[in-house]
Amino acid sequence: MGVKKSVKKGKKVHKNKKTSKKYTKYKIEGDKITRERTCPRCGPGIFLMNSQGRMYCGNCHYSEFGPKEVSSGEVKAVEEEKKE
Repeated sequence: MGVKKSVKKGKKVHKNKKTSKKYTKYKIEGDKITRERTCPRCGPGIFLMNSQGRMYCGNCHYSEFGPKEVSSGEVKAVEEEKKE
């Protein structure tokens, strides 16, 4: 026969929720509020996620890639080639 575990009854401990970051998706210019990073396929209701140098839509899987980061060694090699 198994041993029964006692279960405590009563109120659950309150846990704080993380605050939303909705304000980061809008830009305020004077009296106007504009949406930033909206999906061109889905429309103004869907926002693009900014991750690892690309913008991504979780709804339709649309991606926009940003500029590639170039290390300083590669920049020097390219500049030397241009001089010659």
